[in-house]
Amino acid sequence: MNNDKQSAFFKAMMTGLFIGIIDTIICLAYNIGYRSETGFLPSAIINVSSLIFAVNILLTVIGILFFFFHRYIRGGDVVYTIFFLALTAWLAFKTFSSVRFGDARLDSGWHGLMGGVVLICGISATCLPLLYRSQKFQDAVI
Repeated sequence: MNNDKQSAFFKAMMTGLFIGIIDTIICLAYNIGYRSETGFLPSAIINVSSLIFAVNILLTVIGILFFFFHRYIRGGDVVYTIFFLALTAWLAFKTFSSVRFGDARLDSGWHGLMGGVVLICGISATCLPLLYRSQKFQDAVI
């Protein structure tokens, strides 16, 4: 592998990781704020540990996926953006239409919490090409 491919791969992966770290902080703040406002307590899936690990790993993998879109598909950045917009919309729809608990109040709390995390991560993943192309971001962060 030549240095150009390695640096493009590195930039994509590190951009995804950076977005993952920022999203982790945003999701943790959203989790705390949402739970304190609504009183939603079940935390089997969305808790501090799962947010810290899952969001970072997910967005790092998405950064790697972006590299493959960018490198191997003509117009890959646009295809990637459309794909992640569609995926985010579909996951949000599935989240808000799911029935996790028998109680409508708990279901409503679940929809708000999980839907918020899905939207935060999805919108950030969709915007990854913007940071990848930003020379200021590359110079200051990577």
